[in-house]
Amino acid sequence: MTLKNPLDMHLHLRENPILKCVAPHSIRNFRAAVIMPNLVPPVCDLTRLKDYKTQILQADEDENFTPLMTLFFKDYDEKFLQNIKDEIFAIKLYPAGITTNSQAGVSSFELEKLKPVLNAMSELEIPLLVHGETNDFVMDREQNFAKIYELLAKNFPKLKIVMEHITTKTLCELLKDYENLYATLTLHHLMLTLDDVLGAKLNPHLFCKPIAKRYEDKEALCELAFSGYSKIMFGSDSAPHPREQKECCGCAAGIFSAPVILPLLAELFEAHSNLENLQKFISDNACQIYHFNFKKDKIISLEKQEWQVPSHYGELVPFMAGELLKFQIKNVD
Repeated sequence: MTLKNPLDMHLHLRENPILKCVAPHSIRNFRAAVIMPNLVPPVCDLTRLKDYKTQILQADEDENFTPLMTLFFKDYDEKFLQNIKDEIFAIKLYPAGITTNSQAGVSSFELEKLKPVLNAMSELEIPLLVHGETNDFVMDREQNFAKIYELLAKNFPKLKIVMEHITTKTLCELLKDYENLYATLTLHHLMLTLDDVLGAKLNPHLFCKPIAKRYEDKEALCELAFSGYSKIMFGSDSAPHPREQKECCGCAAGIFSAPVILPLLAELFEAHSNLENLQKFISDNACQIYHFNFKKDKIISLEKQEWQVPSHYGELVPFMAGELLKFQIKNVD
């Protein structure tokens, strides 16, 4: 099996030692990735953005990889956005305190407060990526955010809005109602429900935000992904945390999936007899939505050969640690 220009449209690489450990998995196996800005401090100016991009590119020698950089949403003026437009791919909006390092996020979704930035982004064609959760009961947070997505989609029709890592049937249906709404889907949300996280024993390495939901939600996600639906893109939301921050009281939210993404997706799509749509999910849909045109392609070859996922990479425990997978990456051209 071969995949052309795999794209990860939602990726956390962190900084310093963790970045050096995790970035090579994505750099070697993907043509490009959308890099999340929720660092400490967040990425919200040109100097910080360029420094972070340099760190990423220095993490591995593969030159055929493009980090698509994002800014942390705040009250930017139009002049600033005009000047930085060519350096960024999108702006990422986090509700305040809703997930890792999001304390400086948006605390009010009153349109008058958001309008200046969103109007400027619309005119400059800068996409808006959104972590869509309210601060309600944890299982209802994403579903309750749907009304905010509708508000944004209706009032800013020229703005490309991406609902990040969706997990509910409600947002799968909402996606079809507005032309300017798109979505990313993770590997782990195609595989997990809340039962896997805490149905038998609590598994902290499967705890993420948004939390995995019900079986009917997972089925709705799988239907979109496996059908090749054109407004869905793959975004891993691979979010590494050291073992000591996962196996503790106050467990950090995030699943480190980068080492197993392509083999597991191949296995999933084959199991559902939809291998022909894997290329759409992993690349073609995003290329069409964003009009990507890469000067040099990256071709990933996978073969059916069993291998065991390592129990750890340094201080990080990967998704499916210790499990046997059917596919492995054979070659990268």
